[in-house]
Amino acid sequence: MTNLAFLGLGVMGAPMAAHLARAGHCVTGYNRTAARAHGWAARLADEGITVQVASTAAEAAAGQDVVLAC
Repeated sequence: MTNLAFLGLGVMGAPMAAHLARAGHCVTGYNRTAARAHGWAARLADEGITVQVASTAAEAAAGQDVVLAC
């Protein structure tokens, strides 16, 4: 599948990024509030889905096929 970065894991972005991860894409998430990004990753981990969390938007976007922002 596609390697992608999702920038902005708020009320709208987190579910969108989660759907992409559930569809089998390799998702790296970034949010300016790091706790929200880590909470998003933990909720997906509870479902058995592994995602990555980046410290910066640039780190999230590096080497990805697609970068999405919300």
